[in-house]
Order: sequence, then structure tokens, then C-alpha cells
Amino acid sequence: EYVDSVLSEREAEIIKLRYGLRGSKPLTQRETATLCGISRSYVSRIEKRALEKLRVALGEDI
Repeated sequence: EYVDSVLSEREAEIIKLRYGLRGSKPLTQRETATLCGISRSYVSRIEKRALEKLRVALGEDI
């Protein structure tokens, strides 16, 4: 719910792949990068930004 409503499409995609939120196994940053056609370091930056957005959103609703 929060993933799709708080994050951009790309951020949501990265988080879903990294944490296995689609019912599949979680992927490494390298695997995610290959699948998305971006660098591993960019996956890391997107993931960090997305997790911070989720922390803020969850903090407001608790």
C-alpha cells in the first residue's frame, strides 16, 4: 500500500524487486540493476531515498 502510494514508479519497482514484495525471492542490488538497466550504485541511491520516504510516511501514520 505505502510502496505504491508514497514512492515514484521507479522507486516502487526497486523496492519490490529488492525485498521480494512480488512473491518472488529478494534480489541483490546487482541483480536489480541488471533487470532495470541501471548501475548498482544507482539502485543503492534509489533504494536509500525510497526507504527514507517510507520511514517518513510510516512515522506520520503511527
